[in-house]
Amino acid sequence: MKLGMIGLGKMGGNMAARLLRNGHEVIGYNRSDGPYEELRSEGGVPTETIEELVSLLDGPRYVWLMIPAGKPVEDAIDKLIPLLDEGDVIIDGGNTFYQDTMRRAEKVAAHGLKYVDVGTSGGIWGITEGYSMMVGGETDVVDNMRPIFETLAPGADLGWGHMGPSGSGHFVKMVHNGIEYGIMQAYAEGFHIMRAKEVFGLDLHQIAEVWRFGSVVRSWLLDLTANALNEDVDLNDIAPWVKDSGEGRWTVKEAIDLDVPAPVITDALIARFDSRVEDSYTHKLLAAMRNQFGGHAIKKAN
Repeated sequence: MKLGMIGLGKMGGNMAARLLRNGHEVIGYNRSDGPYEELRSEGGVPTETIEELVSLLDGPRYVWLMIPAGKPVEDAIDKLIPLLDEGDVIIDGGNTFYQDTMRRAEKVAAHGLKYVDVGTSGGIWGITEGYSMMVGGETDVVDNMRPIFETLAPGADLGWGHMGPSGSGHFVKMVHNGIEYGIMQAYAEGFHIMRAKEVFGLDLHQIAEVWRFGSVVRSWLLDLTANALNEDVDLNDIAPWVKDSGEGRWTVKEAIDLDVPAPVITDALIARFDSRVEDSYTHKLLAAMRNQFGGHAIKKAN
């Protein structure tokens, strides 16, 4: 299957590589030339403009956006609409607010185009482990894209699914990220408590390794926590400053609007705000986990 990919950053480039290694064709466009060598080395075709990318795709065309949410997505859609034909498909694989997705689906439908939202999890590890994908859109369009999803996922019938109509994929991914906030916060606080109990001289990396096997709190996030602690258990080079990229705020707001109590996710979000005004090992470990699973930038300690 042939796919156009706009945005060849960390995740977009890795997704393109996974597709190419499994027999798909990828035509790529990126605003900077940096990732083009990687795409070319995997057998992909780089293009200099979005117009060129569209011209190299067969109908129905599938154009996947892996670019920052907000204005970049809106601008890309506005650029694509006059270039695409009826029945062509635009896919947004970023962390877009689901209500924006619903509006955009209506917008492109007015031009005879289809819209699919794919909440994507997997970070920098997805190229080897596969991506978890929460898909929203019309059933027949999603079914037609099954070869793409089956290739990107950990298995043909593992780690991905059709959530429902347009917006549902991004809605589920939003809640997924809110839950992620809570889990990460619990790990970070627990390890901080153990570090503070100096009388025992606890080895935090050893504890993480013990918990990884057989424990009810084992998880991939714990595996990545163990990696971070193995690199530097004191996290001396990491500032206790933890960014939030929006999904936690949206989840909390949605919970409020739906009258659903969500104290853990809410507290985890507030803790990230708090990280920007105080020195804390908890926040250092949160920042380290984000770097481990997503390659997110960390702020270096002064």
